[in-house]
Amino acid sequence: MTTSKDTGTHGAVLQDTPPEGDRPLVELRGAGKAYGNVRALHGVDLTVRPAGVTCVLGDNGAGKSTLIKIISGLHQHTEGEFLVDGAPVRFASPRDALDKGIATVYQDLATVPLMPVWRNFFLGSEMTKGPWPVRRLDIARMKATADEELRNMGIVLDDLEQPIGTLSGGQRQCVAIARAVYFGARVLILDEPTAALGVKQSGVVLKYIAAARERGLGVIFITHNPHHAYMVGDHFSVLRLGTLELSAERADITLEELTNHMAGGAELAALKHELAQVGGVDTAELPDEGALPAAAAAPRPSADGGD
Repeated sequence: MTTSKDTGTHGAVLQDTPPEGDRPLVELRGAGKAYGNVRALHGVDLTVRPAGVTCVLGDNGAGKSTLIKIISGLHQHTEGEFLVDGAPVRFASPRDALDKGIATVYQDLATVPLMPVWRNFFLGSEMTKGPWPVRRLDIARMKATADEELRNMGIVLDDLEQPIGTLSGGQRQCVAIARAVYFGARVLILDEPTAALGVKQSGVVLKYIAAARERGLGVIFITHNPHHAYMVGDHFSVLRLGTLELSAERADITLEELTNHMAGGAELAALKHELAQVGGVDTAELPDEGALPAAAAAPRPSADGGD
């Protein structure tokens, strides 16, 4: 990674060889993570391609957080392979992941609510000017750059001086996405970006996820919501108890089937006969196990999963 000598670490230009054609940016092959005797993730295959949105869905304890930590460099995998641009890697820290162009936008967004939007955009990577050791912040250039980059993502703010805490949840998510794109992200991991948002603000975030895809980024969209995933997703992976229950392209699965996987349809079908014994419960409309897609009706793994 190279940086301009008078701008700190902003605007880093990655020197890695660009992906050829549709070669995956990030790929997991049989990856897993064990914490002592607890296996949080096991045998997971995942592929992230340029200009594509890979949606990772799963309930609490499915292993989504563990998956994020492996890809973002916070934890190392203990089984399988982790490849970036086709080469095996083992990140020692999140900085290693950032150097490879893998950026993570967490739910807390890593912003300072009382600071202006432009300061949050460059937080930790401020532009400076003047000779050493009396360099000072280049405020005018940071404001102009932040405004330009936000507009490139379709985000128009009237006042970049307003505290970022005064923006809506959707707007803050979009600022965080634009920041990651500006600082050289090729793979963008979004950790439940719509979890705490209403319908309208969720729509705003989904629009910018699509915009990131249009700019050629590979996006990993972590979510509980199959409806949000289906709106923007190109590939869907459903985790359950630390293993990969479903891996399907958009053309191969319907929203109803995806929702059924997320809702634990196979378990509900298996329990239909037990629910029939409870008075006042109408089981006529519940699915039969044989009516479910083959992957949904498969036996459940017994591994202990992480969040």
